Amino acid sequence: MTEKIGVFVAWPYANGPLHQGHITGAYLPPDIFARYQRLRGNDVLMVSGSDSHGTPITVTADKEGVSPREVFERNHALFLENFRDLGLSFDLFTHTDTENHHKVAQDIFSSLLERGYLYRQAMKQLYCRNCRKFLPDRYVHGTCPHCGYNDARGDQCEPCGRPLDAIELIEPRCKLCGSYPTIKETEHFFLDLPSLNERLIEWVQDKTYWRPNVFNFTINYLKEGLQPRAVTRDMEWGIPVPVEGYEHLRIYVWAEAVVGYLSASIEWARNRGEPERWKEWWYGPARTYYFIGKDNIPFHTVIWPAMLMGVERLYEESEGAKLNLPYDVPANEFMTLEGEKMSTSRNWAVWLPDYLGRYDPDPLRYYLTINAPETRDTDFSWADFLRRNNEELVSTWGNLVHRVLSFAYRNFEGKVPEPGGLTGKDEGLLRKVEAGFDQIGKLIDGCKFKSALNEVMAIAKEVNRYLEEKSPWFQIKEEKKAAATTIYVALRVIDSLKVLFYPFLPFSSQRLHEMLGYEGNIMGRQYIETIEKERKAYNVLCYDGSDVEIDWSPSRLSPGQALRKPSPLFKKLDEGIVEEELARLGTSI
Repeated sequence: MTEKIGVFVAWPYANGPLHQGHITGAYLPPDIFARYQRLRGNDVLMVSGSDSHGTPITVTADKEGVSPREVFERNHALFLENFRDLGLSFDLFTHTDTENHHKVAQDIFSSLLERGYLYRQAMKQLYCRNCRKFLPDRYVHGTCPHCGYNDARGDQCEPCGRPLDAIELIEPRCKLCGSYPTIKETEHFFLDLPSLNERLIEWVQDKTYWRPNVFNFTINYLKEGLQPRAVTRDMEWGIPVPVEGYEHLRIYVWAEAVVGYLSASIEWARNRGEPERWKEWWYGPARTYYFIGKDNIPFHTVIWPAMLMGVERLYEESEGAKLNLPYDVPANEFMTLEGEKMSTSRNWAVWLPDYLGRYDPDPLRYYLTINAPETRDTDFSWADFLRRNNEELVSTWGNLVHRVLSFAYRNFEGKVPEPGGLTGKDEGLLRKVEAGFDQIGKLIDGCKFKSALNEVMAIAKEVNRYLEEKSPWFQIKEEKKAAATTIYVALRVIDSLKVLFYPFLPFSSQRLHEMLGYEGNIMGRQYIETIEKERKAYNVLCYDGSDVEIDWSPSRLSPGQALRKPSPLFKKLDEGIVEEELARLGTSI
């Protein structure tokens, strides 16, 4: 039965290019998941966009002496190109500075206020006398009061993951000028999280299928007791508070960016000319998944669900209707680089634009999946990247494809050969790969992408062993029909592996699809589109998979099908790239 699957992806701050930690943490996993679900015939909606209002953008703008809009528009354009080139199949990748997003965020704010979940209260806030302004959270660094980390941000401590109020920091300092700010009183709106604490605990109790790190963090955080949290801030950049007399305040980015999952769904539906269709994922029976990094866990398992509970029937008049809460939040841990934490200031990262300018996308997709930080932190090593590319992608999978297709092309008139009678070993291999569809599908559906990819590669290794035992290059000298049977079976399995590898390696799967003699497209069409429905034109990334010609099922390759002349699926990398890439680290961008 067809399911509605919502794939909601973390909104990246549009303050600079993305690196491999971002991709393995939040952006590649949802694409693997969405591609698989589409092959299963499920109705998938995958949305995200650039976070245009985060304080990292204003910090960058201040450093560069330009406007925040200039910073976010420049980086949003870069995201669109990079995500397209990496093959991330967003139904819509937009941004948070659209009229639609402003309206939805303000409507949620107003609904929470009307329902009594927001209230006004005077609060103490850090004020920099030197800069002559209140300091938003990201403009403040200090020592975390919980774990003692001495460079915690004003909104959250990265090492311990706890959300913070900047005023909680020990010895806070202004990020702009380095001075110690003073405390001044100002009035803001607060989200009444304590009133929703018990409902959240009750809701999360049965989420034992979540990853242990996500479930344990969330349940412990809730049991400690939630505190009210300010949802407005003193800034000029952002979405104005929709309350008379408070228009000078802006909705805090943590309370506004999460609204993007909903606003992007609404925008997608309107762009398609079906303005009510978003409700199928938000009010109808649906499984909604939120793909994020571990630093965003509390915002997606506590605060966003609390906001959804608070507004309940937004834009829906049906009595008893409630917005769907997250089904799963498969947050990843962090990825380091050559044993060290990523650092923008030191250029200690593998930047996505830089990588895509010099290497193919599938090797990166492969490495970041097989080495993904799903349950613990992992490390990106150029030596390991080289090894896995050459030994696994090239030698195990790529060479299997090339030698089988080349043998068939050369010895059977460029066609899939007609087999003789299948032996028990032939049938056993075909059954093994057929069973793999169910086993690997369950792993992907459970967001265990690393295990799923390992299982696919294990089948490829099994085919290599089968070929070594059958030795068609010797069979053809003695009994051509036996060689034909071996190559037929191998081609059938390779055709099935094309589908199993597809969610992970779509570009090479497309090339293999063509070499096997099929016509048409299995990648789907990814394109950057200009939207002109609002106050100005802006670009978004879209995906159209209507012409994808495969589904999640074993090969139906027929004897006699014409093959195309094969070429290598992957490039063997020279060992010298390791030294070159290490030399590039730490140099100026």
